[in-house]
Amino acid sequence: MNHHNQVFFVFYINKYEAYDMKRFRYESGGLDETDARILAALVENSRISIVNLARRIGMSSPGVSERMKRLEEAGVIDNYTITVNPDALGLPLAVYLRIRPIPGEMQTVVNILKNLPEVVDCDRITGEDCFIARAHVRSVAHMEELIDKLIPVAMTNTSIVQSSPVARRLPLFDINDGDDFQRNIGQATRSR
Repeated sequence: MNHHNQVFFVFYINKYEAYDMKRFRYESGGLDETDARILAALVENSRISIVNLARRIGMSSPGVSERMKRLEEAGVIDNYTITVNPDALGLPLAVYLRIRPIPGEMQTVVNILKNLPEVVDCDRITGEDCFIARAHVRSVAHMEELIDKLIPVAMTNTSIVQSSPVARRLPLFDINDGDDFQRNIGQATRSR
C-alpha cells in the first residue's frame, strides 16, 4: 500500500516538472516552427476556428488546442482581439503627440491622457519628451482641441501620420528548430 503511494507521488512530481519545462521553453523566448505558424495564423485571423487552424498547420485539433493553451499560460499569447479601422469611425487623421510635462505635472498629464478617448496608446519614453501618444482625430481642428487640453500642463510637439509603410507586426523572435537563428513571424508562415 505504501509502495503504490510513493510511485504515484513520484509520477505526480514528474508531471509538474514536465509542465514547468514546457512553460520554461516559452518563457526563455524559444518557439518552434509549429508555434510560429500557429501565432502567424492567429495574427492574420484571431477568429479562426481550432479545426481550420489545425488543418492549416497540419496537426490535430487537440494538438493545436494544447499548444495554444501552453502559449496562453506562458504569456506568449496575451489576448485575442480585433483591429478597428479609425477611418470607418470618422477619425481619418492619425497623429503622434510628443509630450513633456512641466515640472510637477507628470501625473496630471497621465490622467489627462487616460481620459482622452482619441488617444489609442501612449508610452513613457526616454529623451527630451516623457511620453509619445498616438491618437485618431476627425480633423486638424479636432487635433488642436486635443492639444489644448494638454497645453496648461505640458509642452507638445505633434506629427500627422501621412502613411504607414510598415504595418504593425510581431517582433523578431527565436525559433528552436535545431539551428541558432532568429526569424520574423511573417517569414515563419511563408517558409511552408
